[in-house]
Amino acid sequence: MIALLTVIISFSAASIIGFIPGKNTKLIRSLALLAALATFAASLVCYFQYLAANSQFQQVIDLAWIPAIGAQFKVGVDGLSISLLVLTGIVAISGVLFSWELEDRANQFYAYYFALIGGVFGVFLSLDLFLLFVFYEIAIVPKYFIIAIWGSGKKTYAAMKLVLFSFVGSAVALFGLIALYYGSGQHTFDLIQLMQEGEFSETFQLMVFPILFVGFAILAGMWPFHTWAPTGHVAAPTAASMLLAGVVMKLGAYGCLRVAIGLLPYGAIYWAPVIGWIAVINIVYGALIALVQKDFKYVIGYSSVSHMGFVLLGLATLNEVGLMGASLQMFSHGIIGALLFAIVGTVIYTRTHTRQLYELHNLMARMPGVCWAFIIAGLASMGLPGFSGFVSELHVLIGTWNQDQFSIWIIILAGFGILATFTYTLVKIHEAFFRASQSHSTTESYAPMTLAEKAGCALLILFAVAIGLYPKLLTSILEPSLAPILEALAVAAG
Repeated sequence: MIALLTVIISFSAASIIGFIPGKNTKLIRSLALLAALATFAASLVCYFQYLAANSQFQQVIDLAWIPAIGAQFKVGVDGLSISLLVLTGIVAISGVLFSWELEDRANQFYAYYFALIGGVFGVFLSLDLFLLFVFYEIAIVPKYFIIAIWGSGKKTYAAMKLVLFSFVGSAVALFGLIALYYGSGQHTFDLIQLMQEGEFSETFQLMVFPILFVGFAILAGMWPFHTWAPTGHVAAPTAASMLLAGVVMKLGAYGCLRVAIGLLPYGAIYWAPVIGWIAVINIVYGALIALVQKDFKYVIGYSSVSHMGFVLLGLATLNEVGLMGASLQMFSHGIIGALLFAIVGTVIYTRTHTRQLYELHNLMARMPGVCWAFIIAGLASMGLPGFSGFVSELHVLIGTWNQDQFSIWIIILAGFGILATFTYTLVKIHEAFFRASQSHSTTESYAPMTLAEKAGCALLILFAVAIGLYPKLLTSILEPSLAPILEALAVAAG
C-alpha cells in the first residue's frame, strides 16, 4: 500500500493545488514541496522494506477492474521499479525547488506537474499491461500543457511534436501489448502471469519484439525517433525539462526492459545486434551534435540523447552486467540530466537572460558558485570516477564486451562516444564560463544562487556521488529483480 501512496499523493496534490487561487503562491509552492517530499518518503520506505525482504515483487494489490478483457488494477514493486520510484521522488523535489520563483498561474502549473508525476509513478508500479498503458498515456498529456503554456521559444510546436511522437510510440506499443494478450493464449494483461505461463512461439517473438521495443524506445529518445527530445527539452520550462530528461525518458526504457525483453527473450536475442548498432548511433550522434551547438540548453538536450544511448546499449547486451549497467544508467542520467537542465535553464538563464554561449562573458568570475556546480555536474555527466555515471557506463561497456553477437565496431564506437562526451563537456565548460565574449566587457557580478537552488543542487549532487561511491545502494535491489529476466534469456538462448 505504501508504494501506491506515491500515485495517490501525486494525483491528490494535483487536484488540491489546482483549485487553490493562483495568487496564493506561497501556499501553492509549500504544498507542492510537501507533496513531493511525501512521495519521496514513500519511495524510501519501499526501498528499505525491499532491501530487508529481498524478494521479487512486494506490496502487490490486485483488484478486479475490467474483467471482460482480463484487465486488473494490479500494482506492486520490485527492485527495478523501486529504483525508479526513488529517482522520480528526487527529481520531483528538485523540480519544485528550481521553480520556487514561479508565479504565473502557479496553481495550474503544479496541477499539471503532479498529474504527470502521478502517471510516471503509476507506470513503474503497474503489474497489468493495460493499466501500465493507461498510466503511460496519463503521463503524456500534462507535458503538452506545461510546455505550451509555460515554455519558451517555439513552445507550441515543441509541445505538439513531443506529444505526437509520444502518442505514436504508445500506439505502436499498444499494438504489441494486444498481440501479447492474444499470442499468450492466456487472454490476460497480467504481467506476472505472462512471465510465468505465457508461451510465445519463436516466430511470434521475432515479429512482435521489434514492435514493442520500438514503441517504448521512441519515448527513450531512440535514433532516428529522437528529434522530439532536444526540441521539447529546450522549449520546456526548467521543471518540465528536469522531468522529461530525469524520468519521462525512463518510461520508455523501463517498458523496453520490463515488457519487451522480459516477455519476449528469444526476440530480444535475435534483434540484439540491431539494437546495439542503433544504440551506438545514439551515443556518437548525440555527442557530436552537442559539440557544435551554440544554445546551451540544446547542448544538454543532445547530451541526453547520447546518454540514453548507453541505456539502450546496456539493454542490447542481454547479460547480467549490461542490464545492470542499463538500470544504473537510468538512475544516473535521471539525476545528472535533471541537474544540468536545472543549472542551465533556471540558475544561469534567469541571471544572464540568454542561452547563447557566445553571449556569455567570463561567468567564472561573475558567478563562481554556479560555475562550480555546473562543472561538478559536467564531470559527473562525462563519467568521472566517483560519480554515478562512471559506474553505470563501465557496467555497460563490460556488458558490451561480453556480448558475443556484437561486432567489435560497436565496442569501438561506444568508446569513441565516451571520448566525444569528454570533448563536448570540456569545450562547452570553457565557452560558457572561461571565455570572454566579444560583445560584452562588463565584469559585474550576478546574484548568487538562492537557498532553494542550492538545496536542489545539493540533493542531486548527493545522490550522484552516493551511487558513484557505493553503487551497492542500487545493485543490491536490482540484482534479484533482473534475475527472472536473465533466467528467461538463458532459457531462450539454450
